[in-house]
Amino acid sequence: MAVRGTRTSRPVRCKSLVALVALVVACSQQPAAPAAHRTGPQTLNGKIGAAAYLIEVPAQWNGTLFLYSHGYVTPGGANRAQDAPVPQARTWLLGHQYAIAGSSYSRTGWALEDAFRDQVALLDYFSGHVAMPRRVIAWGASLGGIITAGLIQLHPERFAAAMPLCGVLSGGIATWNAELDSAYAFKTLVAPRSALQLVHISDANANLNLARSLFTPAAATPTGQARLALVAALIDLPGWFDPRQPEPAATDYVARAAAQRQWESLVDFTFAFGNRRELEQRAGGNPSWNAGVDYAALLARSPDRAEVRAMYTRAGLDLNRDLRTLNAGASIKADPSAAAYLDRYISFDGNLAVPVLAMHTTGDGLVVPPNESAYADVVRGAGKAGMLRQVFVHRAGHCAFSGAETVVALQVLLKRLDTGEWDAAALEPAALNAAAVAQGSEMNQLFGLDLVPSFAPFIPAAYPRPHSKGSPIPA
Repeated sequence: MAVRGTRTSRPVRCKSLVALVALVVACSQQPAAPAAHRTGPQTLNGKIGAAAYLIEVPAQWNGTLFLYSHGYVTPGGANRAQDAPVPQARTWLLGHQYAIAGSSYSRTGWALEDAFRDQVALLDYFSGHVAMPRRVIAWGASLGGIITAGLIQLHPERFAAAMPLCGVLSGGIATWNAELDSAYAFKTLVAPRSALQLVHISDANANLNLARSLFTPAAATPTGQARLALVAALIDLPGWFDPRQPEPAATDYVARAAAQRQWESLVDFTFAFGNRRELEQRAGGNPSWNAGVDYAALLARSPDRAEVRAMYTRAGLDLNRDLRTLNAGASIKADPSAAAYLDRYISFDGNLAVPVLAMHTTGDGLVVPPNESAYADVVRGAGKAGMLRQVFVHRAGHCAFSGAETVVALQVLLKRLDTGEWDAAALEPAALNAAAVAQGSEMNQLFGLDLVPSFAPFIPAAYPRPHSKGSPIPA
C-alpha cells in the first residue's frame, strides 16, 4: 500500500492552552502518565493508499492516542481527514498531552469496509512513524460512531476503550431497513402511482428530486400532514428540529409533526431516496426488506402513536385503513448477497472487550436515539452490560454537542480506564452539566451558538426493527 506523507512542526499556543488547563483543573481525572514520546509538537499528514490521514502529536505526548472516525461523506463529496469532531475537543486533547489522528476513507458514501481497513492502516503507520501507543481510544461521530463500534468489535486487541458519538449503533441492516420503511410508507400513502424508486435506484438525483416534489404539496394539506406523521412515527423521528427553540410539548402534535416534516424533507429523504443508490452499488444489490412487516405493530410500539392518531382524526382519515394498505403491499425482499455484505459491514454482536461510553442528543432525526437502545440490547444479551454506559444531551440536532459536553464525556471515559470502574456519580446529568459549565464559555459553543450544557436523564424508545449479528435474513 502506497504511503505518502509530510511532517511539520506546530508551535504551542501557550496562552490558550494555559487558559484551558486552568478551566478544567477542577475536573481533571488522573495525573498524566509519564511522557512516552518527546520530539516536540508535530503534525503528520499525507495519504496511505487512497485515504488521507492527519496526525497531531503534542510536545510531551503521554502515550495515549485518540483515533477519530469522521461521519458520512455524500458520494463524490470532499473527502478529507479529520482528527476530532470539534475544534475545542482537539485543543483540549492536545493541551492535555494526548495524540490525535484520523483518516479519510478510500471512498465516500457508506464507507465502512474502507474505514475499517484505512483506520487500522493509520494505526500501523502511527506506530511505525511516531511510536507505539500505550493505549488507543477509538471515537467517532455519526457514521464514525458505527465505525468506532465496528473497530472495537473487529479488532478488540488494538483498542483500550471507545466513545461513539451520535452513532449508527443499530448496525447497517437495521438502519437501512428503517430507511426503507419510511420511504415505502411515503410512496404507498402519498404517491402510490408515482415513478419513485424505493430500491434498485437508477438515478439518485432524479429520484431524490422527485421525492421532494411529491413531499411539498402533501405537506400543505391536513391529509398529507397526517400521513407524513405516520411516516415519521414508523422510525421514531423526533418532534424537535431547531436547537435554538425549546422542544414542543409532548401533546403539541401539530408542532411536533411540523418538526418531523423538516427532518423528513431536509435530512432523511437524502438517504432514503438518494444515497441508497451508492449503498446498493457498493453492496451489489438491495440489502433491505419489508416483506411480512406488520406496520400496525410498528406504530403500536412507537412513542408517536398518539400524535399519529390525533393527526389522522384532525384530517378525517381512517388510520386503520392506511395501515392495512401498508401491510398488504409489504413485499420487498433483499438480495441475499447484498444483505450479507451489509451484515458484515456491520451488525453488532454486543461482545464488548473494552469499555464504551456512547453519547447522543435526544432530538436527533438523522441517527435517531433508539440506535442506543438497539446497541444496549445486544450488549446486554452478550452479558457485557457492565462495559457500556450511555449519556444523553437534551437538544435538537444531529451530533449537536458542544466542546465542553464532548470533553467531560471524554474525562469520564478516561477515568474509567485509569481506575477500572465507572464513576457513577460523574455520570449523573447534574454532575456532567456542572463539569461542562466549568470548561468556560468558549467551550460551550457550537457553530457560533452559546449553549447551556444539557445532559439529561433519558430512555430512548426501542428500535423499530433491530438486527443483531447472526439474526436471520429472510430469503
